[in-house]
Order: sequence, then structure tokens, then C-alpha cells
Amino acid sequence: MSKTSIKVTSEKLNLNECYHFVTADSCGGIAAFVGTVRNDTQKKKVTQLDFSTYKPMAIKEMQKIAKLALEKFNIQKIAIHHAEGMLQIGDIPVIITASAKHRKAAFEACQFAIDRLKETVPIWKKEYFEDGEVWVNAHP
Repeated sequence: MSKTSIKVTSEKLNLNECYHFVTADSCGGIAAFVGTVRNDTQKKKVTQLDFSTYKPMAIKEMQKIAKLALEKFNIQKIAIHHAEGMLQIGDIPVIITASAKHRKAAFEACQFAIDRLKETVPIWKKEYFEDGEVWVNAHP
């Protein structure tokens, strides 16, 4: 039985799918991080975002993050799902859920996973504004 669910997809992400994956009778806490597309950045109005990935490497890096989270924190399961393609304001580009016997480990695992994802996973974000666009968050 797998302790990780890793996904990079152009389909709409599903919080319930991530929640149900990590649910376990032995766990007293489930934490979730849901990233959403906001309508502004650095005082400029954002109209949409485009996420590009090098999918094989992104999945490999996300699996490494999940494995590290399982080792570092006392969690039972973790799901890390990221969207690719064009997203509108309010859409969800990333969901991370973690379950643990106690809440603190689940919270810490989610924070660790999103921070590490932004540092190491090859996902690039293009922000679109009313007056142009720019690539941001280029990762290795």
C-alpha cells in the first residue's frame, strides 16, 4: 500500500482526492495546503497564470520530497499534486495533504513539502498581466 500520491496534471486538481488518499484510522490529524491563483502580485493585476513543467523530473523530485517528509516527520501518508497549463484566478495549482497520528507532524510535513517543492521541482510559472507577461519562479 502506497504512502504517497504524486501527480502533475493538466486536469483540475481535486482536494477530496488528496484528502481521501491520506485518510487512515490510525491518524488523528490531516493537514492540507491548497495554493490558489491570486489576482495580484507586486501591485500589478494578474489575469491568469501558465505553469510549465519538465514532467518526468518534476514527478521524480516530488517523490523525493514525499519520501523525505515521510522520513523526517512522523506522518502516515502524503499527497502532492500540481497542475500544469493555463489557470485562472481562483484556480488551484497545488494541493498537499498529509496525515499523522498527531496534528503537528501533518502541519510540518505540508509546510516542508511546499517549501521544498518551490525550491527544487522544475515547474515554471508565467504570470499574465493586463499589460504583458513575465516568467517567474524558474527552478533548477
